[in-house]
Amino acid sequence: MIVVTGATGNVGGSLVRALAAAGVPTTATSRNVSAADVPEHVAHRRADLADPAGLRAVFDGADALFLQNGGPSAHLLNPHGIVEVARAAGVGRVVLLSSQGVATRPESPSHGATALAFEEAVRQSGLAWTILRPGGFHSNAYAWAGPVRAHRTVAAPFADVALPSVDPDDIAEVAAVALRADGHDGRIHKLTGPVATTPRQRAEALADALGEPVRFVEQTAEEARAQLLDFMPEPVVETTLSILGAPTPAERRISPDVERVLGRAPRTFADWARRYVAAFK
Repeated sequence: MIVVTGATGNVGGSLVRALAAAGVPTTATSRNVSAADVPEHVAHRRADLADPAGLRAVFDGADALFLQNGGPSAHLLNPHGIVEVARAAGVGRVVLLSSQGVATRPESPSHGATALAFEEAVRQSGLAWTILRPGGFHSNAYAWAGPVRAHRTVAAPFADVALPSVDPDDIAEVAAVALRADGHDGRIHKLTGPVATTPRQRAEALADALGEPVRFVEQTAEEARAQLLDFMPEPVVETTLSILGAPTPAERRISPDVERVLGRAPRTFADWARRYVAAFK
């Protein structure tokens, strides 16, 4: 049995569906997961990564664990405590959803240091482990859904800075392989899309998927900062803007790892936009 944490997220939800489709016994867990969030016959258990002791009942009987690193709340968690509970419950393998920031922004508390703490806990656990380090997600474009639905407009900073964002469904498929197949223990998979795209190009891809024009408005960095501060802590905002506006060579680099694991090219942003266009209608 495989336990999937963060099961209501873009990656965790996709992973639960992939494992269920393959007939793999799966337990989906998150703070607010419900039967409506999972396929029929998939077990779901509410649990909070901030409460390691409460995870024991969820992890009992599991062979493998997909562990997401807590996202914006990761600094509040105890990675070693979570992993120790998994080990004590009999889990033998863990696949960790980390971040490319461990390598590219090690000085950043939000993108580097916190994710590194999870990686160190997993490496030191004595379990078989695989670490996934994605860059930005295609699904970050959901932030545009409201204005696109309301008035067919996308506003974003750094209009012509390109980054190779990755499809969360591709991350989930890589995770499904690493959870079930040999050959991934002790490995770090760096996950990107097949091509770098700019915010302007992603807005054009949404327009193509909708079959209607979408107007692009370039924000200033200050306008974007003010918008992001509504739902992100300031250190996260500053690092995010730095990545979007002045990415390092490593953040611009396209990784071959999705294709190496899955035997096919990663999906483009345009592929993602066509599949999830309903959110923008």
